Amino acid sequence: MTGRTPMRVIVVGYGPVGARLVDELLPSVRSGAIDLTVIGAETAEAYNRVLVAEYAVGNAEWDDLVLHSADEVRSAGARIELGTRLVAIDRDASCVLLADGERLAYDRLVLATGARANVPTLDGVERVSRDERSLRRLGAGIVGADDVLPRGVTALRDLADAERIREAVRPGSRVIVLGAGVLGLEFALLAARAGAQTCVVHHGAVPMPRNLDTGGGTVLAQTLRRTGVAVVAHSRAEAVVFRTDDDDGERRFDALATADGKHIHGDLLVLSCGVGARSELAVAAGLTTASGIVVTPELRSWSDPAIYAIGDCAHVAVPGDARADGRIPGGPSGLIGPGWRQAEWLAARLTSMAAGLEHGDEPPAERPAVVMLKGEDVDVVAAGDVSPDPWDPPAVEAGERLAVAQWADPEHGRYVKMITRAGILEGFVSVGMPRTSAELTLLFERGGELPADRSLLLRFDGPDYTADAAADAFAPDSTVCWCNGVSVAQIEAAAADGNDTVACIGKATRAGTGCGGCKGRIGELLERLADADEVPV
Repeated sequence: MTGRTPMRVIVVGYGPVGARLVDELLPSVRSGAIDLTVIGAETAEAYNRVLVAEYAVGNAEWDDLVLHSADEVRSAGARIELGTRLVAIDRDASCVLLADGERLAYDRLVLATGARANVPTLDGVERVSRDERSLRRLGAGIVGADDVLPRGVTALRDLADAERIREAVRPGSRVIVLGAGVLGLEFALLAARAGAQTCVVHHGAVPMPRNLDTGGGTVLAQTLRRTGVAVVAHSRAEAVVFRTDDDDGERRFDALATADGKHIHGDLLVLSCGVGARSELAVAAGLTTASGIVVTPELRSWSDPAIYAIGDCAHVAVPGDARADGRIPGGPSGLIGPGWRQAEWLAARLTSMAAGLEHGDEPPAERPAVVMLKGEDVDVVAAGDVSPDPWDPPAVEAGERLAVAQWADPEHGRYVKMITRAGILEGFVSVGMPRTSAELTLLFERGGELPADRSLLLRFDGPDYTADAAADAFAPDSTVCWCNGVSVAQIEAAAADGNDTVACIGKATRAGTGCGGCKGRIGELLERLADADEVPV
């Protein structure tokens, strides 16, 4: 490139979303249009955090987690610093300060710092506040740093957590999971399968309360118990009880005490109580923050046009949308797919800016999320608002009637609930019905109309099911991987090029490299292609 000074871009964060942004910017780095610097707090290559639980129990190898190579970044001409903390942003000077004192100037700064595991309020466990007052009092030492947890207590967010869990999870060990969200339940299932005595403790009525209704959550709890995972509901954790080891005299976790008087003993306590945005850099720099770093739909900070945020640290909101009480609606999505789409869109925008061109494309409009819990003998999928019940008073909006269809077979761990408006699927819960959930996901994605006889959808998991009945799920334009937006046609094209395994398809198209919930469907598609002699067996 000639005639233009390279645009200096600093990316803070080398997790899955930051790495996707970096990958998309590399062509502009090679051409000389962008001078790129990447700062990552961890020493490891970018890896898929969604698979950390599988890695922790030995079901996945390191190569399965790696998403991006730092060597590729360096070979393209970018600078990448891993194991490095950024401790301050000097907005007036348009530069950042590293922990070792080095200052780096930028034209555009992208914060992809992600989120950290929430540490609940428990007697015996210290938690650090990272508000403006605490940052002034404690200084740069807490920026980018995680809470130090007692021995025998861990979160499940990064490789260091995974290594602690690997040492503790073994046949006969006692593992307590505090929290009943998707990630906590996935880990509980994996730990139980590895032979650990596993117990999930939560204060709600049912697991996955943000995603499931009472019926679906109740059936899921029964299914978890059948798979060997104990579930303790309606129990608010209050304190951690410790014991002193005879070997080294060190204090370590012994039991979780709850408000209703229970003492649940274990060898390991895994905190799975949600996440919070790593936004302390923005707070200290005076940027607007709420549930994360507040950015416009174009991902630009409300407070500084040279600063952007993407992924789990980005709270997307339209300027001026603050409520009367000052609260800003919305928040980070918490899902990897939307973060990747933000990264790709922002990379295109920065590339155009570096070339002096207009980038007129609108930011990606996010669809309502489809949430999946996959495990041995456990299959849960939910989407949309599932709170309406069949016995609610009839709801009519703009002349369109809301209808709810519900079917349950708790004895066999099966449950389906479908919410429609004017026949169009607006939300659903499916437990223990994998083929039905796949069909409902397809209909939800397309805004499709359900058959007048809703019971027809239950036949996908019936004894008379044939693959032809769900042929539409394999239409060329059907989405297989929601995280990366990969269609049937793209997978078929990759298979025709010789990619005949799920892993090969992942490398060629990125399908299955996010939450991993679509790997079964990718395998089924490859089997269909093999049966049709369209791909080598």
